[in-house]
Amino acid sequence: MRDPVVNHRPRKRFGQNFLVDQGVIDRIITAIAPGPDQRIVEIGPGQEALTGPLAASGADLAVVEIDRDLAATLRRRRPRLEVVEADALTVDFAALSSARPYRLVGNLPYNISTPILFHLLDQSPPPVDMHFMLQKEVVERMAASAGSRDWGRLGLMCQNRARVAPLFEVPAESFHPRPRVASAVVRLEPRDEPLVSQALESAFDEVVRQAFSQRRKTLRNSLGKLLDATRIEAAGVDPAARPERIDLEGFRELAMAVQRRRDEDRGG
Repeated sequence: MRDPVVNHRPRKRFGQNFLVDQGVIDRIITAIAPGPDQRIVEIGPGQEALTGPLAASGADLAVVEIDRDLAATLRRRRPRLEVVEADALTVDFAALSSARPYRLVGNLPYNISTPILFHLLDQSPPPVDMHFMLQKEVVERMAASAGSRDWGRLGLMCQNRARVAPLFEVPAESFHPRPRVASAVVRLEPRDEPLVSQALESAFDEVVRQAFSQRRKTLRNSLGKLLDATRIEAAGVDPAARPERIDLEGFRELAMAVQRRRDEDRGG
């Protein structure tokens, strides 16, 4: 185990749980396989568990740290390191990398992991890949498939934009302080183009939100304000099905049906 920096008290408001298990650190670095001159941006470097080996790889490294005390420590200890003191939710990562191919890594705050993931998946151009430590339950939802209890909006939105590959679990004792939840490392590889076209993006998001806001109801009931049963069936989807039974392609067809209905309404 690595010894945590004793002067810094982990801050709950930033969701700080610092990785201290050298074996886990080595596994993550092996999974990332950083190389010389690759542009890598680390989110939440914290106490430098990954920062050190990433820098040692020869990568062109930048870090984004919201905690001003940790940012100051990083600048003092690594004067050549590019330290961006900011909330990751506000950072334009493509601009930070000057339109060069870039990779993202980090131990994301578990309390705001979903909005951060959506923000990162929305970057244009997207990163080459992303390697993140997240709550195990979140990774399971990201990688879920239709028909499972974990299937929902997060999995649909992530898989529409990226290939999702869970890598390995990380026990609570690998952190200081120990989190109350299990953790896991995941790799995301953004697609060249989303599976749902940009023209359908708004309708797709609305259909998915509406369906899973009432996930115990059938689509006939949960999507009633968007599509009637006849239109749902015409899209090739069973109106009596619950949303967790519908795969990404099915939701794409439903989004197309919503778009057609809106076009008809405008035309009329």
